Amino acid sequence: MMLVKNLRQEVPECLAAGVVDMATGMLLSVDTVDSHPPEVLDLLAAATLDLFQGRTVVMIEDVFKERRGVTSDQHYFQEVLVNSENLTHLFLRNTVNEDVVAVVVCRRSVNVGMLFAQARRVMKEHGEL
Repeated sequence: MMLVKNLRQEVPECLAAGVVDMATGMLLSVDTVDSHPPEVLDLLAAATLDLFQGRTVVMIEDVFKERRGVTSDQHYFQEVLVNSENLTHLFLRNTVNEDVVAVVVCRRSVNVGMLFAQARRVMKEHGEL
């Protein structure tokens, strides 16, 4: 998938990139500098689904929508940044097709501003997937 390839090439200090289909919870494509067992990649897809559309996340979104009188199905959470001990993980929902979430994994030393800027630019260039 061209999106994954471009994220890997254009996001600074990127070690891995992938795309998750939120409708099915499946990892559609991945490109990484290391090899990972298939079960780890499956867990990444499941964790991404939980992060954006897990039961409690949807409940929070529903409460906000109710209180604000919002009737749209659009999800509130569009981007999530997670720092682990050695890595920075950025999860970005596609703005045109909310069922597509890109995952970018970089070294922890990455400039977070550049990470967001480049990842958003690449996502915008790829539009609807």
